[in-house]
Amino acid sequence: MRDLLRIALDLYFYAIIVWVILSWVPVTPGHPVTRFQYALGRIIEPVLRPIRQLLPPIRMGAAALDLSPIVLIFLVQILRRLV
Repeated sequence: MRDLLRIALDLYFYAIIVWVILSWVPVTPGHPVTRFQYALGRIIEPVLRPIRQLLPPIRMGAAALDLSPIVLIFLVQILRRLV
């Protein structure tokens, strides 16, 4: 059971990394990657929402830096070490 949970946390960790990288790449709506990005977002966004409420994006002029994925990565790694 512990190994299964570790594998799930590892997969979630990599899903966050892939989701962040894909968020930097502009993808047209009809592109096949769009479905994959949407599926990852449905898994990751609900967990990021409460973190974003506690830690809103940092404004830097016209841009904003969202630190919530970094916080989520740290939390996933802490959970993995506890398991």
